[in-house]
Amino acid sequence: MKLKVKRTILIGFAFFSICAFWQMYNSVIPLMLTNTLHLDETVSGALMALDNVLALFLLPFFGALSDKCTHSWGKRMPFLVFGTVAAVGLMIFLPIIDNSAAEQLQSWKIYAFVGVLLLVLVAMGTYRSPAVALMPDVTPKPLRSKGNAIINLMGACGGIVYLLITAFLYSKSRVAGLTHVDYLPLFLVVGAIMIASVAIVFITIKEPKLEQEFSAYEANHPEDSLSETDASGREVLPVPVKRSLVFLLFSIALWFLGYNAMETWFTTYAQAEWGMSLGEASQCLIVCTVGAILSFIPAGQIAGRIGRKRTILTGILLLGGGFAFFVVWTLMGWGFSPALYAVMVTLGIGWAFINVNSLPMVVEMCKGSDVGKFTGYYYTFSMASQTITPIVAGWLMGHISYEALFIYSTLAVGASFITMQFVHHGDSCAVVKRGLEAFDE
Repeated sequence: MKLKVKRTILIGFAFFSICAFWQMYNSVIPLMLTNTLHLDETVSGALMALDNVLALFLLPFFGALSDKCTHSWGKRMPFLVFGTVAAVGLMIFLPIIDNSAAEQLQSWKIYAFVGVLLLVLVAMGTYRSPAVALMPDVTPKPLRSKGNAIINLMGACGGIVYLLITAFLYSKSRVAGLTHVDYLPLFLVVGAIMIASVAIVFITIKEPKLEQEFSAYEANHPEDSLSETDASGREVLPVPVKRSLVFLLFSIALWFLGYNAMETWFTTYAQAEWGMSLGEASQCLIVCTVGAILSFIPAGQIAGRIGRKRTILTGILLLGGGFAFFVVWTLMGWGFSPALYAVMVTLGIGWAFINVNSLPMVVEMCKGSDVGKFTGYYYTFSMASQTITPIVAGWLMGHISYEALFIYSTLAVGASFITMQFVHHGDSCAVVKRGLEAFDE
């Protein structure tokens, strides 16, 4: 049993396009809302939070809906193709409205911008769960951690490509002295990347054929299934598996509470508590991201040897330990030091160990026909945390002290270590052959 790396990379182009879009969304849309439409930070922040709020409803709904799709292209491909085309077609209007508002700001243009933005978010929400579900659809359960590592790496590459494009199109020399920056070229390039990426998936991945192959694999490996048949003949999850799933979903919510709070408020915290400049704080976040990217593939390989649960628990210890280190660092009154970079690398490694293996553990507990629905469960809990934790952490920093940020993150991640102790399913790992058995294949 061996992961088909080339096929997984091709499937990963779907996540490549999604991450390129969200990287652009998070970096450009706030500039449009504040600089061009002149909305205050509170309103802009509320609009930027809409994607997480909509995701709570859209991702599980369309994930489950794709499970029931019987299109000739397959279960996920129609959502992937039509969702991408709709999102690209709609998002091009955002810089057009932005340019018009820069010439003459009128209230109807603000409403038009917000309306189009909502439609873009809905279009993106229609295919995120189906796109992510495509990998576990065609990958045997013991190999899904390695497959998810490649998917995450492809997503990171999408974000990096966007940053390179932005650095070229909007270098300091190109935008110096401009009263308004035209983002239409950026949206056109990113839109073209999204269409091209999905075209690669559509042309190279024949989903119906792969579904048949995977169905045959499942039929020959009933031991991989955790479901059982009830009195009416339906496949259901046994109570112990459901209990594991619930504790796993709560664990996911908890570590997202801790990590996303750090990610949101780190630059503000570092400036206030450690006297760091924005550049120094941003470099720390970049180091953390690089640490995660370099750890994606090893995280899948390690899980294949010691199991997903142990790998995740190791990641939790690294992540929680890093947050606890920052608590002590602040209490000691220390400022910026290169040692912080080493801790940020540790945080990135810990996050990779967790992130690569958590989704495979969730979909491990379902039968093949429910992968989209269970992917939706994963996103419901992770997105819910990402929606509320910036607000909670911000309130703690504002009403108690800035020092509360990493105490909060440490406690949240530490709680996930406890809830993971009650997760006893979804920990499939590939069997490593040894000695003469290794020559069988």
